[in-house]
Amino acid sequence: MTEPLLRVRDLQVHFPVRAKKAWPWQAPLRLRAVDGVSLSLAPGETLGVVGESGCGKSTLARAMIGLVPATGGEVIWQGRTLTGLGAGEWRGVRRNMQMIFQDPLASLNPRMTVGDIIAEPLVSFNPRLGKAEVRRRVAAIMERVGLLPNLINRYPHEFSGGQCQRIGIARALILEPRLIICDEPVSALDVSIQAQVINLLKDVQRELGLALIFIAHDLSVVRHIADRVLVMYLGHGVELADKQALYNDPKHPYTQALLSAVPIPDPDAERGKSVQLLAGELPSPLNPPSGCVFRSRCPLADAGCARAMPVLEGPAAHQVACFKVA
Repeated sequence: MTEPLLRVRDLQVHFPVRAKKAWPWQAPLRLRAVDGVSLSLAPGETLGVVGESGCGKSTLARAMIGLVPATGGEVIWQGRTLTGLGAGEWRGVRRNMQMIFQDPLASLNPRMTVGDIIAEPLVSFNPRLGKAEVRRRVAAIMERVGLLPNLINRYPHEFSGGQCQRIGIARALILEPRLIICDEPVSALDVSIQAQVINLLKDVQRELGLALIFIAHDLSVVRHIADRVLVMYLGHGVELADKQALYNDPKHPYTQALLSAVPIPDPDAERGKSVQLLAGELPSPLNPPSGCVFRSRCPLADAGCARAMPVLEGPAAHQVACFKVA
């Protein structure tokens, strides 16, 4: 069995939040953005992470790469524990862990040319490289992601959203990392451009043997690119399964509700399908329900669900965090 490239164990990210009318001596509230997520990632694998807004997907990604500090748990990269590392130690690790952000234009410095943006990681980690070699590598990676090298001296505002995301992908690839975390990289793009970017990521992954963590709201997009899928709800992982198992036989009531809302391209099938509507609103991570965090919206919940939060368990190919699922 292949040793995991990345392993996350019971990761927690909590933020102190002071109430608007709190007295100065009152302790701040605790926002539980990520509250005990565990996962593993094999070399060359794509793990999809899905869930509604506010469930902790982006915070999980930033904690794994050290952009936000973890409150508890472990992030283990190739056998090395990363939680608690200093800035200098993280610098060496980040050479192999890069990130693509959600807003393609906002993630690029408007005062830098495209060539300088893409070259920035290369110059930072290889300061002895000559200018000619840097320019050669930048031109090569631009061509690889579908950008003409003669655009190297232009600025981000001169490009479309899809082109800006290709610039972000080129910047992430220039160091030839082993893992790229994609934080909703296509949510701001048109559908046709989404398909181009997804296909580009898949092609690059095959060529370079990259591992990907792909965060998205759109379950159709995740199905197209992921090998396994983690479903998150209010800071917890509630289902983790191989793609086919999760989409063909979802176990958790939350996953079932998410998949029932995915549009079907056949009009007759779309009209005839049953959509499972969730009751109530998403609870606040400042004051989550006791026990299972999904119980306030779950059609299967009973008094026993308020006693403890279920953990992901079951066969490695399909794990579920639910007391009501066998």
